[in-house]
Amino acid sequence: MSIRVGIVGISGYGGGEALRLCAAHPTFELVYAAGESSAGQKLVDRFPSLPPRLASLVIQKWDPAALPDLDVLFASLPTGESRDALARVPARTKIVDIGGDHRFVDGWTYGLADVWPEQVRGKTRIANPGCYPAASLTALAPLAAEGLIDVSSIIIDAKSGVSGAGRGGSSAFGYAETNEDLTAYGLLKHAHVPEMTTALSELSGKSAQLTFTPHLIPMTRGILSTCYARGNATTEQCLAAARKFYANRPFVRVTDKPPHTKWATGTNLVFVSYAADPARNLKLAFAFHAPGKSATDASACGCRTSRRSSARSSCPR
Repeated sequence: MSIRVGIVGISGYGGGEALRLCAAHPTFELVYAAGESSAGQKLVDRFPSLPPRLASLVIQKWDPAALPDLDVLFASLPTGESRDALARVPARTKIVDIGGDHRFVDGWTYGLADVWPEQVRGKTRIANPGCYPAASLTALAPLAAEGLIDVSSIIIDAKSGVSGAGRGGSSAFGYAETNEDLTAYGLLKHAHVPEMTTALSELSGKSAQLTFTPHLIPMTRGILSTCYARGNATTEQCLAAARKFYANRPFVRVTDKPPHTKWATGTNLVFVSYAADPARNLKLAFAFHAPGKSATDASACGCRTSRRSSARSSCPR
C-alpha cells in the first residue's frame, strides 16, 4: 500500500533532501512537487538522478488550495512563509513542516522523533526541529531526563556547514567568502535558544537556561554541537544513560569517542558521545549529524528569516 506524498519548496536544500529520502522509500509515492522559481520545470531536469518513475513529474506553483489528494505533505518553506499557507491544507493531509513556523505552537507536535517517538507517532501536524536543536538536544536529552546535569547553566558551542543558508542565500555564503574562514554569529539572540530551553525544560521538569554560540565553518553540510553542563556523574554513567535512553532508536549511535563530522554523511544517523570530570563537576556532550538525517537533517532547518533576506545575523541554518 503506497503513501501519497507531496513536497513544497522542493528546489531548496531542505526540499531536495526530502525528495531524496522519499524517492528511495519503499512505500512513498511522490505525486506532487511545488516550488517558487522552479515552477513549470520537470523535476528530473533539476534532479537528473531521479528514478524513471518520477521523470514526468512537473513542479507546480505552490497553492494550498490546489493540492491533489495527499496522505502527507512535506513543507520546506522559509520561516515566516508557512503558517498561513499550511493552515489552508485540508485536515485529512498530514503535514511535516521542515521550516521554523510551528515549533512548540499549539496544535502542532514538536517532531524530535529520536527523543520523543511516542509524542510524534499518530500525529497529523509535525513541526520539524531546528538544525542546532536537533543535534544539541539529542546529546543533552538523556542527561537532562535522568537528572545528571544542571539544566540551568548549559553552554552550547556549535559549528554549522554553509548549506543551511538555503539555496537562495546571499553572497556572504558563497565559496570565496566562506572558504578558509570561521566566524561566530547570532550572539546572545539566536532564534533557536527558546526552542532548546523549552525542550530541555520539558525533558528535565526544571527551568532550563543556556548560552548558545553558533559558528559558520567552511563545510557544505552538517553540524557538530559541543555542550557543557554541570554535574557529578562519570563518563561511563553518561554513556550508560544515553544507551538506555536510545536503546530502541536505530538512528542514534552512542560512541565511546567523540564523533567525526564525516561519520554521518549520507546516512540517517546522529552520533553522540560524552566526557565527564566529576572532580570539576563538568560534563561534555557531543553530537554530530549530517546529510541524510531525516527528522533532524542539517540542511532542512528552515530557520533562516526568508529566501529574500541576506541578514547575516539570521541563522545560516
